Amino acid sequence: MIYDNHGRPITYLRLAVTDRCNLRCFYCMPAEGIQYMPKKELLTYEEMLRMVNLMASMGINKVRITGGEPFVRKDLMYFLRQLRQIKGIQDINITTNGVLTTEHVPELKQLGISSVNLSLDTFDRDRFKEITRRDEFDKVKACFDQLNAHRIPTKINAVVMEGKNTEDIIPLAELSRNHLVSVRFIEEMPFNGEGSHYPVLVWTHHKILQKLKERYSDIQKIKDAAHSTSYNYHIPGHKGEVGIIAAFSRTFCGSCNRVRVTAQGTLKTCLYDDGVLDIRQLLRSGVADEEVKNAMKNAFRQRPKDGFEAESLRKFSNPASESMSTIGG
Repeated sequence: MIYDNHGRPITYLRLAVTDRCNLRCFYCMPAEGIQYMPKKELLTYEEMLRMVNLMASMGINKVRITGGEPFVRKDLMYFLRQLRQIKGIQDINITTNGVLTTEHVPELKQLGISSVNLSLDTFDRDRFKEITRRDEFDKVKACFDQLNAHRIPTKINAVVMEGKNTEDIIPLAELSRNHLVSVRFIEEMPFNGEGSHYPVLVWTHHKILQKLKERYSDIQKIKDAAHSTSYNYHIPGHKGEVGIIAAFSRTFCGSCNRVRVTAQGTLKTCLYDDGVLDIRQLLRSGVADEEVKNAMKNAFRQRPKDGFEAESLRKFSNPASESMSTIGG
């Protein structure tokens, strides 16, 4: 196992396989979209598999596949099958918007995918279209139904946005009543390609919890898993759970065990940094595996203590404002 310079183990890789997406969510990118990277500048599947093999030998045991929207990339299922063969990788998880996912759910179950995070900010068709700027609600709802039918552990990720979907907090929480799902409410972050939408974030984790308590006075705090990013709760009578992620407040940095690699191969040891190592360049330069590992170890050992320090050290744009689709959700 490898530890960073603050004594935190690094066991979890969030890997973006593409920066492309078929939605245009308000909190992720401008209505006109973003400038996507040329395909030749993205890591190939072979390069990703080499990198994950090296990371697994260093102690990484969990991988989450993200994007953009992962299923936009051709032959993703082939990649997942190859990823499943890597020694040391115990958990493979996927974050998806669900638009293209439904047909793959049976094979995801067969592959033993540990969990799926489904981005779903409202269960109202009209507000879904307003937030995503696309009319794809029915496809996402079908994905939700299929994940439940195949009993794949599912987390609903809902970004809470002032003036957009705060009235959906309770209806989304109600999904946990009859479904074995975890509905997680996430503070909005500035990763939308434009910068922060508000002078001050109103819907903090405190306010989200207050809203839930107004409806569910008997809501109960439950024990959070090690390295959890969410504060988790159970509502008596509900099959599932609800959680709150203080993504903007950054209250969970002290136990962070995750690193990110963007689709173009940039290592990020914190969501809020602007990249600390060009892994693509290393992989394409012909260097030996041990040199790649040493470069990654060096980056892990210079990790900021939290997201605020990482943001203050950014070289190219400060404060953070790039699209989450570019970073890897």
